[in-house]
Amino acid sequence: MDTLGIGANMVKSLRYWLQAVELTIEPASGVRSQVFTPFGRIIWEHDRYLEEMGTLWLLHFKLASNKESATAWYYFFNEFRLSTEFNKDDFVTAISSWVKMNGEEFADTSYEGDFDCIMNTYVSRTKSNPGKVHPENNIDCPFGELGLIDIVSKRDKTHRKSMPKKDTLHPIIVLAVIIANAPKGDNELRISALQSDSCNIGKVFNLDSVALTDYLYQIAALGYIKVVRTAGLDVVRLETNMDFLQCVNEYYEKINQ
Repeated sequence: MDTLGIGANMVKSLRYWLQAVELTIEPASGVRSQVFTPFGRIIWEHDRYLEEMGTLWLLHFKLASNKESATAWYYFFNEFRLSTEFNKDDFVTAISSWVKMNGEEFADTSYEGDFDCIMNTYVSRTKSNPGKVHPENNIDCPFGELGLIDIVSKRDKTHRKSMPKKDTLHPIIVLAVIIANAPKGDNELRISALQSDSCNIGKVFNLDSVALTDYLYQIAALGYIKVVRTAGLDVVRLETNMDFLQCVNEYYEKINQ
């Protein structure tokens, strides 16, 4: 608290979010000292102030795929099926049913808080309340730059998921997520799985089939994969032995060239 100049609750929150996006890890017992994960070390070395869009996409992927520590975020991007528009009640009803199916139950107020937090994470205040944002007060979650959630109606308090703007998502970041989800030893991946499997690129990046195909051909043009469409078998063949962390390093090397 003395070092950072923040209160005890803020310290706990900071510790939680650092671990939720897998930048740090701490022991389950004993002294709670945080250390960088291998992923966190790469971010610290290349973009410690989170200035690159690719860094934000990587952190978003880690958060949206962390079912254990960020369950509501995982659910929203991977299980929440409403593709047009939704409001808080839609989300609370859906996640409550999903949690009950998994043998647990929590108060609706908990889900309502999660919904508000998700909206505040991905919808910038300049879009949600432009009249209340002071020019000198720029405290806003950087994930708002990703454009993954949009406002449909402020009056009705409805939102919708939206696709990333063209060229804001680097193809090597997409490749990193594909490789992170690839079964070990499997070099041929069904395109339908990339689209519909939990934590894969279609889900965590809100990509429809057209956008997904476009990114796959961009990655293929770089020589990392081959897109194979023969005899009704639509697959991606990995042409690289890189793992997720090597892809992350490759991204920073590419943008710094």
